[in-house]
Amino acid sequence: MASIRRRPGRPSPWEAVFRDPSGRQQTRAFRRKVDAQRWLDEQTAAIVTGQYVSPDAAKVTVREYGEQWRAAQVHRASSADKIESILRLHVYPALGERRIATVRPSDIQAWVKRLLVEQRLAPSTVAVVHGVLASMFKAAVRDRMVAVSPCEGTRLPENHRQPVVPLTVEQVRALEAAMPARWRAMVQLGVAAGPRVSEALGLTVDRTGLKPPSPKPLLRIDRQLVVRKGEPAYLGPPKRKASRRDVPVPRVLVEALAEHLAEFPSTLREMVCRDEAGRTWTEVVELVFTTARGEPLTRSRFGEAWRDAVKEASLPAGTSYHDLRHFYASLLIDHGESVKVVQRRLGHASATETLDTYSHLWPDSEDRTRDAVDSVLGTSREPGVSQAASP
Repeated sequence: MASIRRRPGRPSPWEAVFRDPSGRQQTRAFRRKVDAQRWLDEQTAAIVTGQYVSPDAAKVTVREYGEQWRAAQVHRASSADKIESILRLHVYPALGERRIATVRPSDIQAWVKRLLVEQRLAPSTVAVVHGVLASMFKAAVRDRMVAVSPCEGTRLPENHRQPVVPLTVEQVRALEAAMPARWRAMVQLGVAAGPRVSEALGLTVDRTGLKPPSPKPLLRIDRQLVVRKGEPAYLGPPKRKASRRDVPVPRVLVEALAEHLAEFPSTLREMVCRDEAGRTWTEVVELVFTTARGEPLTRSRFGEAWRDAVKEASLPAGTSYHDLRHFYASLLIDHGESVKVVQRRLGHASATETLDTYSHLWPDSEDRTRDAVDSVLGTSREPGVSQAASP
């Protein structure tokens, strides 16, 4: 409902009143009744067309709204930490004190260029940072803080993705030899089952498929080790729903894990577990990979040993544990596995993701195309017989 009421004796005696889409009463005073009516008509039209912006937007900064938006999101712990870091390091220093309703598309475009040129962020990183801000502004549109997101239409730098070049068998062997004996089986796990590093660190004995012994053991990947600042390590859900998977355990990995557990027996310890909804409970678990004191092996602690091993093995700088996952994928492809099988083994969300990463590793089909045609048409040709069409 909208109305205009007269307040005699005031400099602006005409007060326009209406309720916004959230139910809050909004008022504004005018010296002339015609101006009050015009304002009411504008607000009503904005509500009808979806262009209404709350007067609160004139007061709220990007930082204030960003923190409110971030606190309301339902994210995994690792995603929440990543978003907090992006806002703190890249968004707030440039736009944090701006009123949210004053940010223009040209401001976003200039900010993107600074991320690329001045901060020297990779194009893929710029896209991720921009995506977080775009998500925040989408929520601001729904909250009627802005009429249109200034992130729409931003021109992002092209991301020239380099094709994956798998490690060679010799490089994998050298890396394995260079790793500390306590975590050497982590390399064997990576090349024989393809887990992400956090999934490998969170692997427990009951998920290895070795206990009880089975003729066809399966590695169950349904959680990962999560470490957040100021909190003890806990077992949380994997990266996404599709990441939950059972991976066939080859004989070489069975032997490697058995030898590892014989030399470095796991110990029972109580750990906090958490699901996607944030519910927590405790379990007594046996982690496959731990420190010498039997504590969870964190990504940072493992990273130190990994970097030393990469250097000792003379591998390219920047070689990561994820490269073992690429090696595993290349083995599956070389031995004729389909895109869907590779997708399931790696826990990708879709076959498109698998093809975007590894399509260049699948064998070229040119020879098969020639053979297919020749196998049918080539046999019908006889020496000296014309192939001209019959009259």
